[in-house]
Amino acid sequence: MDYRIYLLGINHKCADVDVREQYALPDMDPSFLLNRLPAAREAFVLSTCNRVELLCVFDRKSSPSVREAIETWAGECGGDAKVLEEHAYVLENGQAVEHLFTVASSLDSMVLGEPQILGQLKDAYRKAVYYRTPGPVINRMLHKSFSVAKKVRTETAVASSAVSISYAAVELARKIFGELDGKKAMLVGAGEMAELAAVHLLNCGVTEILVANRTYKRGQELAEKFNGRAVCFEDLLQYLSEVDIVISSTGASSTVISASQVRKVLKKRRNKPMFFIDIAVPRDVDPDVNMLDNSYLYDIDDLKEVVEENLAGRQEEARKAREIICQERDKFSGWLNELDLSPTIKALLESGEKIAEREVSRTLRSIGDCDEHTARAVETMASSLVHKLYREPIVFLKRRAQEEGSAKEFIHLARRIFNLDNEDIPDHAHKDRKKDKE
Repeated sequence: MDYRIYLLGINHKCADVDVREQYALPDMDPSFLLNRLPAAREAFVLSTCNRVELLCVFDRKSSPSVREAIETWAGECGGDAKVLEEHAYVLENGQAVEHLFTVASSLDSMVLGEPQILGQLKDAYRKAVYYRTPGPVINRMLHKSFSVAKKVRTETAVASSAVSISYAAVELARKIFGELDGKKAMLVGAGEMAELAAVHLLNCGVTEILVANRTYKRGQELAEKFNGRAVCFEDLLQYLSEVDIVISSTGASSTVISASQVRKVLKKRRNKPMFFIDIAVPRDVDPDVNMLDNSYLYDIDDLKEVVEENLAGRQEEARKAREIICQERDKFSGWLNELDLSPTIKALLESGEKIAEREVSRTLRSIGDCDEHTARAVETMASSLVHKLYREPIVFLKRRAQEEGSAKEFIHLARRIFNLDNEDIPDHAHKDRKKDKE
């Protein structure tokens, strides 16, 4: 393989939410990787509430330093590289490809089968394309990951009755309150996750939904979908006392709701219980809110218990999905091997064409004067012989390129057999050939 693929990341399995929010890269231009890692040829960054992953492609002659990549990442976040290294995972080549396909297919999500990650992956790819950081390998990987995700959803039931982080959040609210009939809720933020939460809340009996969003028009649009009310983001605290459930999912870089503000709201509510679910990273709600009486705060990591209940019925479908992913990984590896093979095939045919040109020239000189039709026929015959003679070796190499681990060996052997790298052949080798003929 002429390319080295490296994927460096942290996710909900290996890092708590405080670590993930410290090293999140939600608005980062992925070209910082190309600028800070000179050996990198392509780059891509995915940053969501549950994972942050950096994908880089190097040529095979370079020696990428994982430590250097971690220091670059930590430096961009103003964090400690040692802390990041303790939680990060590093995947190479086929493992990196398989992981990306697994992520796109929602098999690595906190909620198995949730659909949001594919949209997030597409958004991150659009951003990378805007900054021109992907090349042929990452472009192919991302497009392939989208088609693999579609195949998994079409051929398995892993996403049947698909749930999401928003759904899990509402399920947790039901466990706290029992039933949600007659309850009022507020969505802080009007993104896709908030919209999904609204659907689930209404299905569970919530009577009214308030929406507070920085862009009032977007909040109003979402509220109208569910016969709810939009409120100005600046008036958020004024309306908090009216609601029992708050689901926050903004993209703010710091807390939106503080403990001191909630204390005042609880007093106004005469200490009627309030339930906060913070599914934003970085977190929207001050963790100290959980220390207040009659206030219950859960962040994204607290949803794991709800998520685990959804796993049992989907494990068999997940197994089928992983088989699809492994097959598609092998196909992608074959494509990469063919990329390695292309220069060899090109060099082989060019070498044959040069031999044909020399032999045609000699033949035409020995014939002497001949008309243009004859000369062209000789040239066509020589070119045809080259392509027919090289056809089977090329087919053989293409077949080997589809076999994991053997392509490189046969490509190297072919280049030596046909001397495509113009190695110096010692004189005694020619003498040995003459002896063999005798």
